[in-house]
Amino acid sequence: MARYEPKITEPRQQARWAEADAFSVSNEDTGRPKYYVLEMFPYPSGNIHMGHARNYVMGDVIARWKRAQGFDVLHPMGWDAFGMPAENAAMERGVHPGDWTYANIETMRGQLKLLGLSLDWSREIATCDPEYYGQQQGWFLELYKRGLVYRKEGTVNWDPVDNTVLANEQVIDGRGWRSGALVEKRKLTQWFLRITDYADDLIDGLKDLEGRWPDKVRLMQENWIGRSKGLQMKWAFAGTAPAGFEDGVEIYTTRPDTFYGASFLGLAPDHAISKQLADADPRVAEFVAECRKGGASQAEIEQAEKIGWDTGLKAIHPFTGEEVPVWIANFILSEYGTGAIFACPAHDQRDLDFARKYNLPVKAVVRPAEADDSFTVDTEAYTGPGVLFNSDFMNGMEIEEAKAAAIAKIEAAGTGKGATIYRLRDWGVSRQRYWGCPIPVIHCEDCGVVPVPSDQLPVELPHDVTFDVPGNPLDRHATWKHVNCPTCAKPARRETDTLDTFVDSSWYFARFTDPKAATPINPAAAAKWLPVDQYIGGVEHAVLHLLYARFITRALSDVGLMDVKEPFAGLFTQGMVVHETYYEGHEDSGKPRWVEPSDVQIEHVDGKRVARRLSNGAEITIGDIEKMSKSKKNVVAPADIIATHGVDAGRLFVLSDSPPERDVQWSAGGVEGASRFVQRAWAEFDAFDASAPANADVDASLIRETHKTIKAVSEGVEHFRFNSAIAKLYAFLGVLKDHAKAGGEAKKTALSVLARLVAPFTPHLAEEGWTRLGLDGMVLDAEWPQFDAALAADDQVIMPVQIGGKRRGEVQMPRGADNADVEAAALANATVKAYLEANNLTVRKVIVVPDRIVNLVAN
Repeated sequence: MARYEPKITEPRQQARWAEADAFSVSNEDTGRPKYYVLEMFPYPSGNIHMGHARNYVMGDVIARWKRAQGFDVLHPMGWDAFGMPAENAAMERGVHPGDWTYANIETMRGQLKLLGLSLDWSREIATCDPEYYGQQQGWFLELYKRGLVYRKEGTVNWDPVDNTVLANEQVIDGRGWRSGALVEKRKLTQWFLRITDYADDLIDGLKDLEGRWPDKVRLMQENWIGRSKGLQMKWAFAGTAPAGFEDGVEIYTTRPDTFYGASFLGLAPDHAISKQLADADPRVAEFVAECRKGGASQAEIEQAEKIGWDTGLKAIHPFTGEEVPVWIANFILSEYGTGAIFACPAHDQRDLDFARKYNLPVKAVVRPAEADDSFTVDTEAYTGPGVLFNSDFMNGMEIEEAKAAAIAKIEAAGTGKGATIYRLRDWGVSRQRYWGCPIPVIHCEDCGVVPVPSDQLPVELPHDVTFDVPGNPLDRHATWKHVNCPTCAKPARRETDTLDTFVDSSWYFARFTDPKAATPINPAAAAKWLPVDQYIGGVEHAVLHLLYARFITRALSDVGLMDVKEPFAGLFTQGMVVHETYYEGHEDSGKPRWVEPSDVQIEHVDGKRVARRLSNGAEITIGDIEKMSKSKKNVVAPADIIATHGVDAGRLFVLSDSPPERDVQWSAGGVEGASRFVQRAWAEFDAFDASAPANADVDASLIRETHKTIKAVSEGVEHFRFNSAIAKLYAFLGVLKDHAKAGGEAKKTALSVLARLVAPFTPHLAEEGWTRLGLDGMVLDAEWPQFDAALAADDQVIMPVQIGGKRRGEVQMPRGADNADVEAAALANATVKAYLEANNLTVRKVIVVPDRIVNLVAN
C-alpha cells in the first residue's frame, strides 16, 4: 500500500486548479445563485502564520461547500496595505514604505497560495495601489459634495517629538508608543465624515442582522453608537456667573431621576468655562494642561485616575434651590452631550470615585425594591433597577417613571427639555502621515478648500520622500505640496493629511466585485454580488471596521454608487490560534527577549516542563499562552507545517481542535494527529477494490452509515461546527474499516462520498482520492452529496436511566421500542442493579419517556 506523499500530491493538485483557472468567476449571469465569501483582508506585514491560516481556511471551507451546492461563488483576496508599520519600517530599515509593502505582499501571496485556497486571484487588490485609492478619492469627493465630509477643529492625541497625531492604541501609559514622549491632547483642524447622520439607521439596522451576526457584536455596535434619551437643561449660577453664562450652564443627563442625589456639577477641561478660568488663573491653566496628557479616547480617560479642580463657582439645584459646587474633572468629555454634567455619585461609578477622592457628598436616591429607606452606597455605585427615595415628589416611583416626571417638571419650568443624544461622534479621518490615501483637496487663500478635479485623480503619493526627520514628509516636499488652484490658478497647496486606513477597508468588499472598473463601483457587478453572504474575521474588529463599513455602504448607496444598505449579510467571528510564549531574559527596556518556538526544545525534568533554546542550549522561561503574534515571536509558519506534514494536515488541525469561535492552542501533537487522519483516509482510497463481490448485509449497513455521515457533516458545515463535522469524518474512517468486506459498488459509493465530504477541509487529499476511484473530472466540480432522511435516521437510541433525578446508567434500545421492553432493559442493566442493591433500594415505579429517558422511583 502506497503512503500518501503530500509534497508530491499537493503541488500536483494546485497545478490542476491553476491550469483550469478553477476559482475565477464571471460577473455575467450564469443562471446559478450567487454566494460571496470574504475573510477580513490581511495587512502585508511580511509573513503569515497559522493564526492567519485559520481565518482563511474557514472561509475556504464555506466557499468550497457552497460551490459544491451549485452556487456561483466569489471568494477574493487583497491587502490592507496602508498604515504606520510601513513608515516605521522606513525609519528603522532605511527602505521606502511602498517597496517594503510590495515586497511583503509578494511573500505573503506565495504563502497563501501554498494553503490551497479557492481564491479568485484575478480580483486581487492592494489599498496602496493608485488604481484603488484613486477611486476612493473619487467617492470621497462625492461625499464631500453631499456635505458628508467636512473640516473642523477636533481633539487629538499629539506626539510632540514625532510631531504627529497618534491613534488611541498608539498611546501607551500616556506616552507615544515610538518616541516615548508624553502625549498631549491638542486641537487640530481635521477632516470628518458625518457618520452621526446615520446613527439611528445604524442602530435600527442591527435588528435585521439578528440570527446572522453574533449577538455580542450587535450589542457592541449598539453600545458604541450609544443612543440615549435624557434631559438637556440649564443650571443657574449662584452669585456672579462666568461671562456668557449669565443664564446658566447647559448640562445633559440620562438620569434625571437622580436629581436629588446631585453632589456637584462637572465641566470638561476644554469646556468654555474651564478655558475662561484657565485664562484668568495659572493654577487652573496648569491643571487643564495636566488633563491634556494621556489618550483622548473615552475608554482611556475613564480608566485614568480621576482628578478635579474646585472652581469656587456654585450652581443652584433646580428642585431644592441648594448651592452645588462646580468642578472641572478630567473624566468628562466635551464631545459627549454639552461637556457639562450634574454628578450623582451614588448611582455612577465615575462620579463615586471622584466624590470619595475629594470628600464630596454621596446621597443614594434609588434603592433596590427589596431594600428600605436606610439603603446607602459605600464603594460601589448602585446602577440597577429600583425605587426612588429621598427624592420628594418622585418617592416611590420606579426609575423610568421618575425620569419622565423629572423631565416634565423641568419642561414646565421652561429651563430644559427631553433630548436624545448619541455616544457616537463623527469619524475623524485625518492622519498626519505619508503612507496613506492622499485627501484630494487643494487649499487656496482666495478660493478656500477646492476639490481636485476628477480628471486629475488619482492624487498619487510622491515616491521621493525621506523619513530622516520627525513628522509628515508630505509637509516638507518641495514640489508635490505646491500646486496652482484649479479654480483661480493662483499658487495653492495640497492637503498633506492622508486618510485613516479604516477608510480603505470600509469599501474594499464592493471594489472586489469589479476591481478594474473605471468608476469606484460597477453597479451591475455590485448588484450581482452584494451583500457579502458570509464575512469572517476577528472579534477585535467588531466595532470600528464593521461600523465604518456599514456607514460607508449606506453613504455610497445614497450618492448612487450602489444599492445596498448592509454590506455583510452574515458575520462569523473566529477564535484565535494561540501558542506558548518563550523568552530568554529581558531587554534593557524591561521587555522580554522573546524566542521563536522553532528555536525551543521542551524537556521533562522531575515531572516538570523545561524549555531550552536550541541555538545555545540555555534554559529559557515558558511564558503565557497568547495569540500568535510576531511581536512575541510565538508564531508557527505554515511553510514549516507544510514541509513536515503537508497543507491538508495543517488545515485540518486548525479546524478540528476547537469550535471555530473559540481559540485553538497550537500543539505539535495536534497536527500530527491530523496528519494521521490524512494517511488513514488515503489508505481507504488506495485499498479500494472495485471487483470486491457484493455483501448484502454489510453493504446495506455501510450505505446507512454513509447517509448518516452526510447528514452530520452537512449540518456541521452549515452551522460553522467544523470541529464537529471533522469528528464525524474521523468516525466514518472507523466505519469504513469495520465494513472492510463491503462490495465494490457500496465501497465506491461510500468513498466517493468521503472524497466530497473532506474536500472543503482537505482538498488535495480529496482530489487524489477522487482520481484513485476512477471518477471523472475533479471533486472540486462534484455536487455535494445528499442524504436520504430515512437511511440517515438513527435506528438505535441511548436512553439514560435516572434514580432520584440522577443518571445511574443507560440502555441502548431500538428507536420506538415498547415501554415494557425499555422498562425490562433498565431493570436488568447491571450498573442500575448494582446501584439499587448497594443502596438497599426497591423500585416502586418506572416512568418511560419514549426514546428519551427512563426514571426509576425507588426507596
